[in-house]
Amino acid sequence: MALADRYRMERHDVVSRQAADSLACVADAPSMARGACPSLSVPMVTGDGLLVRLRPTTPGLTVAQFRALAETTANHGNGLIEITARGNLQLRGMTADSMAGLAADIDRAGIVPESGVAIEVPPLSGLDPLEVADARDLAIRLRREIAALDSQPVLAPKLTIIIDGGGRLVLDAMSADIRLKATRADSGSIVWSLSIGGTAQTAKILASLSTEQSVTTVIELLKTLAHIGPNARGRDLDAASLRAGFPSRQDRTFGAVSQHLSPIGIHRLGDKNLVLGLRPSFGQIHARDILDFLDIAEAAGANEIRTAPEHSLLVLGLDGRAAQDIQLMAAKHGFRTRADDPSNHIDVCSGAGACASAFYPTKLAAADVLDKAPDLLDGSLAVHLSGCRKGCAHPGKAAITIVGAPTGYGIVVNGSALSEPMAYIGKQELKSVLARMNRLVRNNKGAGESAEDCLTRLGADAVVTALRQG
Repeated sequence: MALADRYRMERHDVVSRQAADSLACVADAPSMARGACPSLSVPMVTGDGLLVRLRPTTPGLTVAQFRALAETTANHGNGLIEITARGNLQLRGMTADSMAGLAADIDRAGIVPESGVAIEVPPLSGLDPLEVADARDLAIRLRREIAALDSQPVLAPKLTIIIDGGGRLVLDAMSADIRLKATRADSGSIVWSLSIGGTAQTAKILASLSTEQSVTTVIELLKTLAHIGPNARGRDLDAASLRAGFPSRQDRTFGAVSQHLSPIGIHRLGDKNLVLGLRPSFGQIHARDILDFLDIAEAAGANEIRTAPEHSLLVLGLDGRAAQDIQLMAAKHGFRTRADDPSNHIDVCSGAGACASAFYPTKLAAADVLDKAPDLLDGSLAVHLSGCRKGCAHPGKAAITIVGAPTGYGIVVNGSALSEPMAYIGKQELKSVLARMNRLVRNNKGAGESAEDCLTRLGADAVVTALRQG
């Protein structure tokens, strides 16, 4: 039997056994349909218990609310808190018996989880003087219109609407089923660029609309998706026929993609306001570290915490000196504090021990990437460490994805965790393979060339050849 076939068969058998074991351990836990998002009412079974994903209805939480969230996670779970790539909070390690206490504590803290269709806005909406429009206003109007529908549309559980008003921390890199992005027309008026399916760069652009048109059009798109079926996504809409229903309008900023700015670091919002962006190491932190950090930050003047894309959180209320001092202290409490930190370019899932589907401890592997393959981490590409084929930490394509398998790893080049690996390696080979990939880039990169440009020029075959050497 071919090695690849053997990996696939063994992977299927082990996944089935792990799933059965996890379900047996928490037999009384609420069930969740495939593709649904874990929530307080429907948590997800994982390797370390039940997982809850939480997005508050408010833009951020007070320091007191975030402290309460950390305390209840420690009391009713295993204390691990994660921030997802989209800026959602994840609380880990609950049991079926502890869920009621968790929900009661969250309610007591005044934290109201968002429900219904996911509508995402930039984390600095309403604060950033560079934004074209306050996306929160349009999001509130849209939620009200959806709630007022006589018959609520049955939509895909992970369907997402992005409303982006522009500014520093935009959501261009995040995928959405429906996207509205504020632009300013030549006349000076604000218009909303409407697109469907994908990131700002890959989505199909439909039209440029006024605020009123945006609300009514999105409602119609949601009704169309519901008519197609309960699993329909933005990519299932017929862009050509939809465009025909809009008047032709092509402003010079129509569909423009903003320059990416990392949320990590100190951001100045005008003359006085500052925001400190931090990232928990590999997106995960323990409640005790959060609590220690919050005490220090609050004493320095912090008054609000917002989560943000790229597994980050934003600390508001600090002045210039305090922001610098807290940035230094944060590094001692489990945070990455620099936008150029190489670890920011490694996307890591929870891994074995925290997820029943994972085949290897991804965070230990991330340390190996930092040690053995630093030349890959120049910021031009992402290295995705996925414990299994689900690819939770990075659902889209990555330059290099290392996928867990029962007896080792699959190496995917320019694909997602679901893609067929171009090569398989054994459990003991990861460090040597990372070193080979690092040498490939180091020895072949031209002057001024990035790691991504180098790998693109060499091609996937060169990467596979390097993997098989030795």
